Amino acid sequence: MPQQRQHRQGWADYTLVHGRRQVRLGPVAFWIVVGSLVAMAGWSVLTGTYFAFHDDVLKRLISRQAEMQYAYEDRIAELRAQVDRITSRQLLDQEQFEQKLEALVRKQSTLEQRAATLGSMPDLTPTGSIPKPGRGSDASKGSQMKPSPIGDTVIFQAPPDREARLESRAEPAFNLRNAARTRGGMEGALARMQESLERMEVNQSQSLNALEENFEARARRMRSVLSDLGINPGKAAPVPPAGRAVGGPFVPANVGSEEKTFERQLYRIHMSRSQLDRLARTLSEVPVRKPVSGEIDMSSGFGMRMDPFLRSPALHTGLDMRGDTGDPVRATANGTVTSAASNGGYGKMVEIEHSNGLSTRYAHLSAIDVKVGQAVKIGQIIGKIGSTGRSTGPHLHYETRVDGDAVDPQKYLRAGIRLGLN
Repeated sequence: MPQQRQHRQGWADYTLVHGRRQVRLGPVAFWIVVGSLVAMAGWSVLTGTYFAFHDDVLKRLISRQAEMQYAYEDRIAELRAQVDRITSRQLLDQEQFEQKLEALVRKQSTLEQRAATLGSMPDLTPTGSIPKPGRGSDASKGSQMKPSPIGDTVIFQAPPDREARLESRAEPAFNLRNAARTRGGMEGALARMQESLERMEVNQSQSLNALEENFEARARRMRSVLSDLGINPGKAAPVPPAGRAVGGPFVPANVGSEEKTFERQLYRIHMSRSQLDRLARTLSEVPVRKPVSGEIDMSSGFGMRMDPFLRSPALHTGLDMRGDTGDPVRATANGTVTSAASNGGYGKMVEIEHSNGLSTRYAHLSAIDVKVGQAVKIGQIIGKIGSTGRSTGPHLHYETRVDGDAVDPQKYLRAGIRLGLN
């Protein structure tokens, strides 16, 4: 056992007994030995603890590594799923874009076909009236005017393709695409293309509406005129006018409720146009136009008047229109010449027979330019103003007759004014 002994400098000496030997140590050496023993004891404890808990530590380390591995694998799987979702969304967006683009292309093709259909529709021009005289006119040359079919004053001309694309009288509201229009990229381009096509569709619809309203208004006006003149509009001749070559096999039109609005409206327009043509052919044989060019200077009306020669009451069966000798006289409707010779008080006279029991007479002519049996057209020159027969000066005596009875020509001339032909 160590024994402590007081040193003379105040430090104690330590004696260690090992067997029979005694080792005297100083204070520093003693504490070094004690520290070494303590360190060895601690190391022994740690070593024993390590070996005692070695398996548990390994298990925990392995478990921790496995958990970290599983966490990384789960994260990788999540990232892969996110990438798949993004890829699927992109593919879906691309598919939707392609579908939208394909739909727009189909719509554009349809609208272009509609524009071509509108552009191929025949125009109606105002014909059938007597032109006013002018320089170089056939009035001075004494030639015949080229016959022209009945028409009206309204002209419809389908808008060209560019205007159908870019113009629209009404600005539609596309609220669902207002946000998309302001953005760039393909979505904005699709929205702008869609808006442009819809403007074109609206413009085409407005053109069809205007055309249909025009045809219907003209047909109503023609029916009203024919009814006022005592002519049945249902007797319109179905045969096309001469010089118009038409034909082809009969294929019944199948326009049901499932058809598109454009096709149904186009079908109605064709039907209205067909009815309008029939009414126009009927009116082409009704004397509603002026027999002379320019304004009518009427010197005597239809009905009772004082006879210019006998100065007694007499029935005037027509209208007297002043004019210069040699001025052209024109047919007021299509028909066939039944008389072209001198006829008593009428002087040189031309009589033309029309349909529906109508006929016209042109008297006091200075010259006759047609022959009996000749077919004449509206506006064709049939003679020249003169003063032959029972006449006091150059003028045209014009009569309108129904079934051989004289009627007031002004009734028919006013009908021509209503149709815009006079």
